[in-house]
Amino acid sequence: MKKLFLAAALSAATAFAAPALAQDYTAPPVAAKPAGGPVKNASYVIDPTHTFVMYEMGHYGTTTNRGRFSTKDGSVQIDGTGSSGKVDITMDISSINTGVDLLNRHVQSKDFFNVAEFPTGRFVADRIEFNGEKVIDVPGTLTLMGQTRPVTLKAVRFNCYLNPLINRQVCGGDFETTVQRSDWGITWGLNFGFENKVKLLVQVEAVNVQQ
Repeated sequence: MKKLFLAAALSAATAFAAPALAQDYTAPPVAAKPAGGPVKNASYVIDPTHTFVMYEMGHYGTTTNRGRFSTKDGSVQIDGTGSSGKVDITMDISSINTGVDLLNRHVQSKDFFNVAEFPTGRFVADRIEFNGEKVIDVPGTLTLMGQTRPVTLKAVRFNCYLNPLINRQVCGGDFETTVQRSDWGITWGLNFGFENKVKLLVQVEAVNVQQ
């Protein structure tokens, strides 16, 4: 199965065995249309231009350190009942950006993510929980630093729409979870002001590639 990136501004992403659907990257002045819920038996591909992971970690009990890393690729498969499915997303940990160059280098080092040895992370789920047409929870596992731990992403919002640029259904939303970073062996600073608790905020959009 081939993978091909759809244009960034198209709210699209990697597609299967298809040429780029558009070359004009200018968004038209057209509102997106509702598109129902995820389609039964459909395959969706993650749009890396609309899918990111942000983290928030307390800093000396005063402020919150924040960073963001990108996704490399991923897929969502909806089952035949339309009430569950599977998720597999690979994250580009080496892309982490805190907005501060010095801090970027530190969190990429062995003190934190050790991106030289572990440049990617992965979230995998064998179940998606729905309430009607809305995704509410995605219980799965998160692999970082070569260690895999259970994580459940809870939907803060979820929606599907018909993308006016490519005339394809796009589904996605905002998801959150809170983890203990020491579960993955990331312990730097725990004894002098950097919190163990980390909030993960995930924005994701995925394109139906079987339309």
